[in-house]
Amino acid sequence: MTTTILRLKAEPATAVNIAPFGTLIEPGEDGTPYGAADAPLELGRGIPRLYIMRLTQKPLLVRGITRHSQVTQCLAAMGGHDWFVCLAAPRDPDAAEEPDPAAIRCFRIGGGVALSLQRGTWHAGPYFEAPAVDFLNLELSDTNEVDHHTVRLDHCFGTAIEIVP
Repeated sequence: MTTTILRLKAEPATAVNIAPFGTLIEPGEDGTPYGAADAPLELGRGIPRLYIMRLTQKPLLVRGITRHSQVTQCLAAMGGHDWFVCLAAPRDPDAAEEPDPAAIRCFRIGGGVALSLQRGTWHAGPYFEAPAVDFLNLELSDTNEVDHHTVRLDHCFGTAIEIVP
């Protein structure tokens, strides 16, 4: 099968354009009450796990996209690095579904914010231009073993996405 490369310009992430996929968490004053700017977390289906994952640079080319149907996931780059993620909103996080490649959007996430993904959101990344970046990752302790559904865009749809910074 021939793979078509779609070039998608990374949009700057804002609270509004991230809303269909999750919450962009921006710094706020200490003591601010819980509200719409906070991530609505769903961590009750297992043991929460907060860890730092060290990733090395890879080409800005998306061949597969993943979702976690049991948990929200939060990611934040450490060290102030900007990063990229491609997202597609879930139609039903509890149903077996495939992503719609035409619905995938790419975003540039600023180094001073975090991203909370809704349960079931399709995501590819983090991608970045630095040689390596450490990321805070909040998910469940067994997310990568039992709740990691990946669809190969190149194999299933004949498509890959090149992220254009």
